[in-house]
Amino acid sequence: MASRLPAPARARLTVADAMEPHEHQIADDTTIDRANDLFDDNPGMPYLLVRDAAGRCEGLVTRSALLVFLARSWYTEHTLVRDTTHQRGPFARPAMKLEFAAETMRNKHLRVWPVVDYEGLLLGVLTMRRVNDMTPAPQPS
Repeated sequence: MASRLPAPARARLTVADAMEPHEHQIADDTTIDRANDLFDDNPGMPYLLVRDAAGRCEGLVTRSALLVFLARSWYTEHTLVRDTTHQRGPFARPAMKLEFAAETMRNKHLRVWPVVDYEGLLLGVLTMRRVNDMTPAPQPS
């Protein structure tokens, strides 16, 4: 386990060392209704990654972000995911120091953070679970 590494080795870890593959993504022109269907079809799925027409990562949406739209069927059938409030960039980069990414995720209360290349294409995700496994928690002063 990486957390057993000596402190200097942990300090050299990057996001690329900790990122995980992404599994579920949708286009930003997907309707709320369709996105909700994907959550229903995959009950354990906590989020969907959102990509734009060029294939670049646009953000991340959770079922809870869609709840306000699900109250009225007209909204779910005609509102696009890109028109919702959801987690957007900036995103993590593979060369970013893992300790910096961990601090950023804690400060922003992110459970999942998309990792993109310099073109904005999705490479994977960084999860708080994985970050906690690989980095020590900050000590209170």
